[in-house]
Amino acid sequence: MAIRLTPPTKNVFYLSIVCIVVAVVLYLLGVLGVIDGGFASVSHFAFWAAVLGWGLLTAGVAMKGV
Repeated sequence: MAIRLTPPTKNVFYLSIVCIVVAVVLYLLGVLGVIDGGFASVSHFAFWAAVLGWGLLTAGVAMKGV
């Protein structure tokens, strides 16, 4: 069974994947100590990037068939 994405949801899906990847990279860089400025601030930005990605993915699901 293949997933078929319509043009608006395809773009939203790609944007959400980019946000999730940014969140994971920020989190890992903060855990490893590569990014200076404190783990709490880096994980804070990673959290909000993940929330944005989840919101975009939810919007893409809501626009299915539009």
